[in-house]
Amino acid sequence: MPRSVNVVAARARRKKTMKLAKGYFGRRKNVWTVSKNAVEKGLLYAYEGRKQKKRSFRSIWIQRINAGARQHGMSYSQFMGKVHAKGITLNRKVLADLAMNHPDAFKAVVDQVK
Repeated sequence: MPRSVNVVAARARRKKTMKLAKGYFGRRKNVWTVSKNAVEKGLLYAYEGRKQKKRSFRSIWIQRINAGARQHGMSYSQFMGKVHAKGITLNRKVLADLAMNHPDAFKAVVDQVK
């Protein structure tokens, strides 16, 4: 009796991976073994990139808060220490937005902290 293989499922799996490889350059887009490796590596980079994005945004927020605090004669660490001591529950994302786009509101927070 001949060996039975599920070609329909195998082809569907390959098509799914080849669809993810659309837009890649050279053999990465149309050769199964090459595109499989490229897609797997790309998915790993995407997973790691989602984690790195959170880190990079936090560092951007810290830089913006630091710049805003230094305009009012405080360093970032002094400002954040006093914010937590006063019990102000604004997070870094909101404080950075205030420092960039609403300097009057950020000045009010700094005055409340001092």
